[in-house]
Amino acid sequence: MNRYQKTLAAAAIAGSMLTGGVVGAVLYGTTTLAAAAATTPTPTPSAAQAGKFVPNEDATHEAGESAAREAQENAGQVPTVP
Repeated sequence: MNRYQKTLAAAAIAGSMLTGGVVGAVLYGTTTLAAAAATTPTPTPSAAQAGKFVPNEDATHEAGESAAREAQENAGQVPTVP
């Protein structure tokens, strides 16, 4: 095998590896993006996000509650005391 044939074979191998790498990266990228788009949850608004505190007025809960906590709940604040 002469020098020209060796260079040609090396160029063919390098080109094949480069093409395979590009094709693999494109296929991996599209499947990863599709999987990420399919599994990304859409946030939904909730009562906590709306900013309005709703106190627990259950009788069992109220029995063990301190006066300070009840005052915060009645004022519409998120309780900071037990």
